[in-house]
Amino acid sequence: MGVEVRTEGVTKSFGSQKIWQDVSLTLPSGEVSALLGPSGTGKSVFLKSLIGLLRPERGSIYIDGVDITTCTNKQLYEIRKLFGVLFQDGALFGSMNLFDNVAFPLREHTKKPESEIRGIVLEKLELTGLLGAEGKLPGEISGGMRKRAGLARALVLDPQIILVDEPDSGLDPVRTSYLSQLLIDINAKMDATILIVTHNINLARTVPDNIGMLFRRQLVTFGPREVLLTSEEPVVKQFLNGRIIGPIGMSEEKDEAQMAREQAMVDAGHHHGGAEEVDGIVPQMRATPGMPLRRAVQRRQERVREIMHTMPHAAQIAIRADFDDQNTTADAPLRTAAFG
Repeated sequence: MGVEVRTEGVTKSFGSQKIWQDVSLTLPSGEVSALLGPSGTGKSVFLKSLIGLLRPERGSIYIDGVDITTCTNKQLYEIRKLFGVLFQDGALFGSMNLFDNVAFPLREHTKKPESEIRGIVLEKLELTGLLGAEGKLPGEISGGMRKRAGLARALVLDPQIILVDEPDSGLDPVRTSYLSQLLIDINAKMDATILIVTHNINLARTVPDNIGMLFRRQLVTFGPREVLLTSEEPVVKQFLNGRIIGPIGMSEEKDEAQMAREQAMVDAGHHHGGAEEVDGIVPQMRATPGMPLRRAVQRRQERVREIMHTMPHAAQIAIRADFDDQNTTADAPLRTAAFG
């Protein structure tokens, strides 16, 4: 099972520019989480901080109980073995075919014989739908295939934590949906803790168990998906519905005068920009038939029931409806077997 990732009051700056401050959250073991936010809010910086590539000025980052901001270099090296990372561009070696790209971490970090490496690489290529393409170079395949090859490489060491940076970058909506389904299937098969950094709204609505959002150098919220998807926070509603009206601007934060002008235009009947507002919660993706049941679902239900009383009323209603739907679906095969 994946391990817990926890941050306490982490703050990161580049020179005099503060990226974000006092970020505290917990990625529950084995669950899929997503971190949203407008471009430039430091989502990718957060990922790099989790793996120790960037060091925060303040705060602690606990990976399986070890604070990587104070541990030794040797401890950090061992902690990094828990991670698999899919970078935005796949980060493949252009001169290597897909087989050698995926095999690279095994050859670098293990002493496994080539026969065993071959079996592992082919297994991960099959999982990501690339079996048969192992002889191709990255320049000979589509962007979607390069993403999947990068994911296969991230999986070869059987990581307990998988970080995914903008999986939709450069992909059309159909390929993004396929990749989203693949991430759910990988969670079902490996039971790894997954964090997806994205600004893709459809992915955010349908894939994660938990969602957080960065804005104005702060973590606006982080928790069960239903909390954010039913939130009345102006910045959350604006982002989820892709609207002009709200505190997010084109290049920087809006001042109150600009927000007032835009609201006056809407009140006068002018179009608000973006799609019509989405009500309700879209059902979460399920693992593909034939895949193992996602063990995260049951663990999450038990965890969320204990803290549900602390959540807004709308989120509680949505959570109960979601749990009822999940439990009904899970029981369906048993009912069919019993009464079929």
